[in-house]
Amino acid sequence: MKNILVIGFSTRNIVCSGKRAGYNMFAIDAFCDSDMLECVEAAIKLDVGEGFDARNIEPSRLSEMIENFGIDFDAIIPASGFETMKFPERFPILQNEYNIMREVSDKSRFAKILASLDMPHPQTYPLAELEDINYPAMVKPACSGGGILNRVVSSPEELHIYLKCLSKLQVPFRKENMILQDYLLGTPASVSVISTESEARTIAINEQLIGIPWLTKLPFAYCGNITPFITPYANQMKNIAEELIIELGLIGSTGVDFLITKDGPVIIEVNARFQGSLDTVEMATGSNIFGAHMQAFDGSIRPEVTGSKQYAVRAILYGDRDKEITDNIHNTILEKQIADVPNVGDMIHVDEPLTSVLSTGHSRGAAINKAKRSVMFIRECLDLGTSHEGNPTTNSTYVHNI
Repeated sequence: MKNILVIGFSTRNIVCSGKRAGYNMFAIDAFCDSDMLECVEAAIKLDVGEGFDARNIEPSRLSEMIENFGIDFDAIIPASGFETMKFPERFPILQNEYNIMREVSDKSRFAKILASLDMPHPQTYPLAELEDINYPAMVKPACSGGGILNRVVSSPEELHIYLKCLSKLQVPFRKENMILQDYLLGTPASVSVISTESEARTIAINEQLIGIPWLTKLPFAYCGNITPFITPYANQMKNIAEELIIELGLIGSTGVDFLITKDGPVIIEVNARFQGSLDTVEMATGSNIFGAHMQAFDGSIRPEVTGSKQYAVRAILYGDRDKEITDNIHNTILEKQIADVPNVGDMIHVDEPLTSVLSTGHSRGAAINKAKRSVMFIRECLDLGTSHEGNPTTNSTYVHNI
């Protein structure tokens, strides 16, 4: 295999990993950030409209975009947001079976799978089927990632306000495709696994940055990762993740999200695709995740585990207001070690990701402090607003020590 097309809302980390692995990379991407464009042979920008929802895209339109490259692709890889899209059979789609992807991508269905396997998970209920709700509870879309729309509600009134806000925002989620989960306190983490048909191996355990106040105002937005995550539950999480992935029959790069509660790790979801932690895993371990993913599907080379050599941080900075990227802004953010670099002329909207700050260090604290300094520099220089200082544990289901 040589020519690979990746389709997703944001594909930068995947295509750049693929280029480093020696592949000719192509992309259909909603952002087409400048550093992504440096890693591809060609790219087409995806106009997804409001809400970044793949359901807004006609399959025929996407097929036309694929054919417009004029390339006989060896493989087409659906990335985040496109995992459950059904592509015409004429395309060489490289991912797990469609029915498996639908099961693990729907949080209601996935909860039933976890219950049948007797694995720890929050109790999950379809919102439309509930008459009595135990508050507080976590409400979220059944089939959406990123955490941007997740909220904790403490009363029927708060739930009503939340659903009304979704309607005003014209977000395409109705009560019928929302779920409620038990409200749990804990530290968010993930296990990165590479698996073949017969074997699953943990590559890294990562700390997840969720709703970090110096990066976003959104309480449950995904803000990046820290790798490695040192926890006494590491072996337990590793064993659970590997067992679950073998049970599900997943191949390639998969991430299992956990919440480490006072009673131990609880499975939140499975991402049977490349994850946002790809950057920190590669920076910390020196591995190439794309290459391992391709080898796993081929089944000819067993994935290797190298262990972490340093701490790595990816901190995703969200915009506080609508902002057009000028030459000055573009040059300013390039003074720091960043990824997901917007192009001059791009419009970054409030509560949308602006860029990712990357940092490494000999300790967790050193890597985080370096990332914080870069974020504060960017905020001050770009007049993005003051950082939202405070303890990120105060109004979040998740507990951090950042």
